[in-house]
Amino acid sequence: MKLLLVEDEPLLLDEMDSYLTEQGYRCEKASNFYEAQEKLHLYQYDIIVLDITLPGGSGLALLETLKTENKNPGVLIVSAKNSLHDKVSGLELGADDYITKPFHMEELNARIFALLRRRSFDGENEITVDDLVINMASKTVCFKDEPVGLTKKEYELLLYFAINKNRVVSRQSIAEHLWGDHYDVADNYDTVYVHINTLRKKLAAYTPNDYIKTVHGMGYKWKYE
Repeated sequence: MKLLLVEDEPLLLDEMDSYLTEQGYRCEKASNFYEAQEKLHLYQYDIIVLDITLPGGSGLALLETLKTENKNPGVLIVSAKNSLHDKVSGLELGADDYITKPFHMEELNARIFALLRRRSFDGENEITVDDLVINMASKTVCFKDEPVGLTKKEYELLLYFAINKNRVVSRQSIAEHLWGDHYDVADNYDTVYVHINTLRKKLAAYTPNDYIKTVHGMGYKWKYE
């Protein structure tokens, strides 16, 4: 899952980034209004952790930007202890939840995970494809209860396909999802091709079904009924 952390307190921003990265999320950071606005315009995110009070503008205006650009990530507002108005305004503008400062990283992680489950998986911890089970809580994959050994990137790629089942995803969108701002390291997307082929081979050792379909000139599609 790809997160954008928007927070102007450097220590808190770095702490969130470090902790959530350890939890398996791919995090990008913005410390002011204009940096966040640019990232929201250029990239797609699954979840935005959004502080309301930012240098250069209000986080509430960023929620308006998301509406204007027809983007619909999950939004978790970070608010000051007594800012009831900010919380209510944010929720009215489409935010999904809020957390009040100060907070523990464990609570932040739990709220993000709960938000992801509600938005993408109807509250479930697992995605089941035939006999293949992706467990988002433990970040593991099994086939008929037998563990499938995937690297972190391969797991992220598989989950990305499963979330976007029956949709064509481009190599650029895959690269941005896996490497964030640094996706150009994919070297003309050759690395994306290698990761997809490796994932295909590992899944083929367990199931004859090739769920990853190549859509020539467009990208790839994870296809199953």
